[in-house]
Amino acid sequence: MKTIKNILMLLGVLFVISTLVFAVQGTDAKMETVQKVVNDSIEKNVAKEYRISSIDIPEDLNFAGEKVPLEDPEIMERVDREFLVNTYWQSNALLLMKRAHKYFPIIEPILAKNGIPDDFKYLAVAESGLTNVVSHAGATGFWQIMKETGREYGLEVNSNVDERYHLEKSTEVACEYLNKWKSRYGSWTLTAAAYNAGPGAINKYMGIQQVDDYYDLLLGDETGRYVFRIMAIKEILSNPGKYGFQIDKEDMYNSVPTFNVEIDEPVSSFADFAQKYEINYKILKRHNPWLREPYLNNNSRKKYTIEIPNKGYYKDSK
Repeated sequence: MKTIKNILMLLGVLFVISTLVFAVQGTDAKMETVQKVVNDSIEKNVAKEYRISSIDIPEDLNFAGEKVPLEDPEIMERVDREFLVNTYWQSNALLLMKRAHKYFPIIEPILAKNGIPDDFKYLAVAESGLTNVVSHAGATGFWQIMKETGREYGLEVNSNVDERYHLEKSTEVACEYLNKWKSRYGSWTLTAAAYNAGPGAINKYMGIQQVDDYYDLLLGDETGRYVFRIMAIKEILSNPGKYGFQIDKEDMYNSVPTFNVEIDEPVSSFADFAQKYEINYKILKRHNPWLREPYLNNNSRKKYTIEIPNKGYYKDSK
């Protein structure tokens, strides 16, 4: 009987050992399978063509026809920084390309009409990313116009209406401002810097440092990078394929066709007003961001032009 017990115990030990051996072997096999899946996934999801490399800076780099002194190593480093930052911030660059396709056709003819070089459309990109943002200082809209400046140049800015959000009207003001300071500085590059920092700051820096060229001035970080950033954005958006971007025309953002409605009386509810044209308040505001309240006092009976989208471009308002 004792012998049988010993035999059974021995068989039990052998069974446990064999189970452990098979378990370890099974785990190893599973680990090999998992590793193979991971390796296959890595191989499939990393584009073999994708390379992170330095950027070749165009030799004829210029802003508004004014040549950049790339032979200066300090200037070259600053240019290189902006090309690298803006090329490899891919998501932002793609968004800028999509928005530019929508808004440049509105901005370009206004610049041309006012004698402003086409490069300044990229200044709007650098200022706001072609969105109606508000800075910490209160600069507003695509062109980042301060309240006092807007009023000085004829824009209506109050609690009901803020025409700094009106793309066409704010672009006209930006042109007037730029022409004024170009006549003062004689340089489009300095004019762009003054647009960012303010003429007072640029005049102060030029007086202290006794130079009158943007590329010779020691400026704060934002304004010191400003023109270089504009040039990098211009080059990337003008030649996206050269910098590794592939974007099809159907991927771009497009303007929705509109017609104009004139009003010269108060509006108690723009939500009700919108419904007359089979849209909702959100869509009305999308096309008229300069309307700042859901109503319009208009006690002076001023005439306003409101854009209404053509039918069929948005879902029906219920």
